[in-house]
Amino acid sequence: MEQLFYLRESVHYFLHFIFPYFIASIFFRENWRRAYLLMLGTMLVDADHLLANPIFDPNRGSVGFHVLHTYPMVLLYFLGTLFLKGKYRIVSLGLFLHMLTDFQNYYLWK
Repeated sequence: MEQLFYLRESVHYFLHFIFPYFIASIFFRENWRRAYLLMLGTMLVDADHLLANPIFDPNRGSVGFHVLHTYPMVLLYFLGTLFLKGKYRIVSLGLFLHMLTDFQNYYLWK
């Protein structure tokens, strides 16, 4: 069971930190550094975890619970990837990928 925990956490952090690098280098070749840093900056969305009591609960999924992780917000992040331009599209993509990462971390590893 402990090995599964480490695999789950490894996948989670890979998707948060390494996967955006691949997305930036493939889809934003000319400005991949800027795109990668913008996507990493979307980690600030996790500040909404500080509003929860307790802040961390291993039996609670982030998506659908925290204010900036609600399903309407996820829909806005997705729509931003379709309709926004430039850095705003990159930020929306980073937020949407963040939500997918948090979703899989809780719901796919049960």
